[in-house]
Amino acid sequence: MNFALFFEIIPVTASIRKLVFITIIAAAFSGTLSGCLGLRYLKEDEKLLYKESIENAKGLNIDELEAQFQQKPNRRTPIFPWSLYVNVYYWGQHRYDSAKYQSKKESAIARYDAKIAKATDKKKPKKAELLKSRKLKKVSKIDKTLKEGNLFMRWGEEVAVFKPELREQTEQQLVSYLQSEGYFNAGVTSSLKEKEKLVSVTYELERNKPYVIDSIFYGIPDDEIKDIVLNSENKSLLVKGDRYRQKELASERERVYESLVNKGYYRFNKQLISFQVDTASLGGKKVLIEIAVKSPVKEHDHKRFVIDSVNFITDANINIPGEKRSNRIYHGVNYSFYEERYNKKILDWRVFIYPDSMYSRANTFETQKQLANLDIFKFVNINYDTVGTHFIANIYTSPLQKFQTSTEFGVNVSQGLPGPFVNANIKDRNVFKGLEILELSGRFGIEGVASPSDVKDVYSSKEYGGNLALTFPQFITPASWSRRRDQGRLNPRTRWLVGTTVTDRREYKRTNFNSTWAYIWQKDNKHLFNLTLADISFIDSELKDDKFKELLQDYADRGNRLINSFNPSYVGSTSFSMAVNNNSYGITKGNASFFRIFVESSGNSLWFFNEDNLISDRLEYYQFSKANFDFRKVTNLSSKHDLAYRFNVGVAVPYGINTVLPYEKYFFAGGSNGIRAWRPRRLGPGSYTPPLNDNPEKDGLYDYSFEQPGEILLETSVEYRRRLFSFVSWAFFIDAGNVWTLRDDVTRPGSQFKVDSFAKEIAVGSGFGLRFDFSFLILRLDAGAKIHDPARPPGQRWVFDKLLTNFPFGEKEQTILNIGIGYPF
Repeated sequence: MNFALFFEIIPVTASIRKLVFITIIAAAFSGTLSGCLGLRYLKEDEKLLYKESIENAKGLNIDELEAQFQQKPNRRTPIFPWSLYVNVYYWGQHRYDSAKYQSKKESAIARYDAKIAKATDKKKPKKAELLKSRKLKKVSKIDKTLKEGNLFMRWGEEVAVFKPELREQTEQQLVSYLQSEGYFNAGVTSSLKEKEKLVSVTYELERNKPYVIDSIFYGIPDDEIKDIVLNSENKSLLVKGDRYRQKELASERERVYESLVNKGYYRFNKQLISFQVDTASLGGKKVLIEIAVKSPVKEHDHKRFVIDSVNFITDANINIPGEKRSNRIYHGVNYSFYEERYNKKILDWRVFIYPDSMYSRANTFETQKQLANLDIFKFVNINYDTVGTHFIANIYTSPLQKFQTSTEFGVNVSQGLPGPFVNANIKDRNVFKGLEILELSGRFGIEGVASPSDVKDVYSSKEYGGNLALTFPQFITPASWSRRRDQGRLNPRTRWLVGTTVTDRREYKRTNFNSTWAYIWQKDNKHLFNLTLADISFIDSELKDDKFKELLQDYADRGNRLINSFNPSYVGSTSFSMAVNNNSYGITKGNASFFRIFVESSGNSLWFFNEDNLISDRLEYYQFSKANFDFRKVTNLSSKHDLAYRFNVGVAVPYGINTVLPYEKYFFAGGSNGIRAWRPRRLGPGSYTPPLNDNPEKDGLYDYSFEQPGEILLETSVEYRRRLFSFVSWAFFIDAGNVWTLRDDVTRPGSQFKVDSFAKEIAVGSGFGLRFDFSFLILRLDAGAKIHDPARPPGQRWVFDKLLTNFPFGEKEQTILNIGIGYPF
């Protein structure tokens, strides 16, 4: 039936049209439901396991509970219950012929055997070995297909047939899990719901009152071991009054082990730590735990090791026949080398094992980590020798190449369309024999951006430049030797950089000559700090587009000084940032979080220059303070889906004679990494209403031609992510936020931030996206639709209904398509 013709013949309202459309889709969908779920693949006496759920699980780990299921339903696509993987599996099975693959295997074996025999006869052993390797790979590939099916069968899954005996096994597994969580009197019952051939199973947990830890005592015959364990008791993972959990015992064993091997017990065996759990003696569901540390079988007491000497071989991978390494002793460490390349004083600040100190596993790993952080050595190995009664530490390092070049090609996506880039880098290690690193780098990239003067016009923006950076492996500040050693645990670096960056767009060309002096350090693997004492830039701008010039001049005539941001200018600032990355955010698949605090102050370095000279030379200078807080978190709901959210807020306050910011220091909203229902940098500010297009009925309601800078930023996003299949995932997201100005801007009415009205000016967008995880990169496609548009008049800002006016995309600019690399946050 031609539905379009039907709607033309019968005049109906938009609402009726939508209702009829949805009804037709629903009817068509319900008619194919059984085929979508894979019911046709069941035998006559079989039923489909449609759903499994758990009740009374509050406070327990859902993933761990679901891991006890002995049978699982088929995976289904979101929104519509379609078991795609089942259909893929049986589509592949229909085309699978095991006899064909067996014949293919025999043919491959015969073919390769003949080639191998021929190569052997011709006395070509290398070719024969290569053919044997190829034969093995070919046969292994066919064997995998014979065992697991063809590619489609491996991608898919067989229909989930409900089996009563596996239901009973699941109940038993859940009871065992609850007992390990302290619910020793737990029980599990299950109930079934059947509808035609669909079965849903609900497991109800009967936890009863849990057992709690009442008493902890120690059975440790060695007094020194006992003192160490008792002194660290405040760090114990077993706490009186807490619910007993079996997995905490394993964690406590690891903690006790670490405390001992860091106090000199080099040969301590973790298996000597044991636990006795008594649930009967005290009664009242109270648990008594004994922590025992046994003595070694062959010795009466545990032996504590003190380091007698430390050898540091700086070129362990080099062997020069007939020559012996030279030796130098510095602070008790014996350095051995063929050539004295490195400053021993600086190496000493990264070494935390030394003569007469107690063996410590933590100090050993810290030494290895901090030496590796220098980016000077190819490998760092540390081992210990027991020679007679001496305990000797040996540090072996192998130098990396002094000169290293690298070239990187890729595709860049920030707030525009994808564009290629190339990076080139030359690195010179140990420049002045103080383990410094000198780097010369260059970059050239092209990105597709929307013109500030025409939203439909996309053109290439070029960015290129080069930097010269020198990194010192310590803080260039006065400090004592002991202070330097303590700082060595922080991976301290001092970085000096000078360079230039050119941004060449159709509207303007902007050249930035920049120099920075920064201190960088890490408290641990999670905390990264950066203190930039001086960030000095000289910026020269050339306006190239007449329409853009006219816009800036029009703004200036009405009191907006944005045009000053494009005058030749000087920017000198000091900044500090702290980033905390918990559980490798952005890399790990589990729960993780990230937050970054950034503060910057400009105008502190004006004393370098005479203010009158700056003004007479028409060199704009800026005084401002800026702060930004960015928090992101991913919560793992299960192995298949995550919930991610972000909160990003910032403010920049210009002051002094020039009350504007450098253009790069403004905040912008909208784009693939921001509020995705608006074009890049086009949202806001506040309730400012862009002018109408020349032809709003055809081109859209508003003209989003020009970028909209602001001094206050507020962004928040929530995104639900779920894996579809293999490397493809989908996401549903809601973004909200805007930018505002601090002062009233007559050129953009409604742009000023006001406490009593800003909440009504929050833009809201929502949409769906796809993520393609290719391991080396994640390609992201998002479609964001406007839900609340603050640019519209009050009472007309909720625009979700306009999305369905012309299904599926609504009016122009209602839905924005975004392409991105990586997750949006």
